[in-house]
Amino acid sequence: MTPHGSAPGLSLSGGTATGMTVNTPLCFRGKKILAPMVRVGTLPMRLLALDYGADIVYCEGMTPHGSAPGLSLSGGTATGMTVNTPLCFRGKKILAPMVRVGTLPMRLLALDYGADIVYCEELIDIKMLQCKRVVNEVLETVDFVAPNERVVFRTCERERERVVFQMGSADAERALAVAKLVESDVAGIDINMGCPKEYSTKAMGDSFCLFSQGGMGAALLSDPDKIESILTTLVKGICKPVTCKIRILPSVEDTVNLVKRIEKTGIAAIAVHGRKKEERPQHPVHCDVIKAISEAVSIPVIANGGSHDFIKEYADIETFEKATAASSVMIARAAMWNPSIFRKDGFCPLKDVMQDYIKYAVRYDNHYTNTKYCLCQMLREQLETNQGKKLHAAQSTQEICEVFEMGDFYEEITANFEAKKTSLENKTQDEDDQMEDPDVIKMAVRFDKREYPPQITPKMYLLEWCRKEKHPQPVYETVQRPLDRLFCSVVTVAEQKYRSTLWDKSKKLAEQAAAIVCLRTLGVPEGKLCEGENHLINKRKRGDQERLISRDHGEDPAEPSHKKANFIEETSDMNVPKMPR
Repeated sequence: MTPHGSAPGLSLSGGTATGMTVNTPLCFRGKKILAPMVRVGTLPMRLLALDYGADIVYCEGMTPHGSAPGLSLSGGTATGMTVNTPLCFRGKKILAPMVRVGTLPMRLLALDYGADIVYCEELIDIKMLQCKRVVNEVLETVDFVAPNERVVFRTCERERERVVFQMGSADAERALAVAKLVESDVAGIDINMGCPKEYSTKAMGDSFCLFSQGGMGAALLSDPDKIESILTTLVKGICKPVTCKIRILPSVEDTVNLVKRIEKTGIAAIAVHGRKKEERPQHPVHCDVIKAISEAVSIPVIANGGSHDFIKEYADIETFEKATAASSVMIARAAMWNPSIFRKDGFCPLKDVMQDYIKYAVRYDNHYTNTKYCLCQMLREQLETNQGKKLHAAQSTQEICEVFEMGDFYEEITANFEAKKTSLENKTQDEDDQMEDPDVIKMAVRFDKREYPPQITPKMYLLEWCRKEKHPQPVYETVQRPLDRLFCSVVTVAEQKYRSTLWDKSKKLAEQAAAIVCLRTLGVPEGKLCEGENHLINKRKRGDQERLISRDHGEDPAEPSHKKANFIEETSDMNVPKMPR
């Protein structure tokens, strides 16, 4: 008997003493066996093989995560499974990350022409952390949208298993936060450690990022401890492969030692631009250093920097790969000039390439300035031609299309967008109507500042009325619709809710519209020019005169906070709770 109380080779699991299941140990001599095959060795195939005489059947191999190798259930279900093939970085031709070039149209075009993997342009971690993820149903994209409504990163299903998100970061926790934000929409995460430009190494603040950080890009090369911290945190913190892109150091020995240290963090691959951080494209690429790195580590090494010296056509990609002994090749400027460099059958005519690019730019609503920049890089020496001059003068996507005789295409696509948007809006409106709160008083109104005196708004009038009637100040609850990113606000006054049925392009406009609905329902003046004398304007004038008198007498001109609240609408916004979006 076995320790479990049954005879060797027998099991009582699944049976009883009267209906015992007998499990005979497998014998592997003289057997005909169905091999394990990914996506083939599922139950129907195994049973069929047994019916036809197989002695033993193997199921498909499973990974430690519970899915077949090369398969992932992320983004799918058991009945509608999405197949996610983990990125392999060996034997690949890769579009390099390029600022202002590696946006969605260029990435998709590179994939069309034969690129295996595409990197997006470097995006700074602080900027990304201020973004929210929005599913754009009209474009069928996933957008990461900044507070100022600018789309910082746009991607789509077509590239989801092929795009690597490159970020600029000098902080491990911020890098991890960004990686988790985008992880479900990309195939991998890359840290830029090679860009020598100031916007990467210094990242000075701008109108979008109100504070700055340094030490990103090539600046990280002098801080191996920080490199190790960032990469280790990412490898441990996300499921997608992590890579980094570096430049070479002054000596081969130092470069190899750094790469060996990077390899120990567990990254999937390393891209090496074969120039030092102070060198520029006109300097020769150091193939010998890339080769030394390739021979020193076991992870895939991706060679970059060969556009000037090596890569003039598709066949040159393999030449550069052999010269560096690299696992793969990453192409930047040669692909920027003509993305059909990835095409095995040779270059396509530049006119066709540019028209293909424009089609993607229109279909995915790419900003015209970015579209124009990329097209100018393709035209190069033809910028002084008549077509080049017209392109340079274009001030919209439509004008760009007209330069390339694609006006009809633009009209067709934009008409399709409008039709789809209208359809989705009607569907959303029907859903809103079904879920509508019957206690909310509604009107179809908008706020038009041209109908009001300067610095006078309905919100100010509503706040003034609430104080006069000794009601709590108005409370605004504002939501944003994912479909078109328009806003709707509900204002609560004396326990009654009011809102406009029209959605607005900004939170402030939506709140003003809600205030108008409330004021009109109550029969209270809203401050329009047509209403005659405006007591709030008179109050503002008195306040201005008091400040002038105080200043003339050397007194502190600062106005008491309770007085400011009468005139400055933003003051009443400070404590307004917002609904989760």
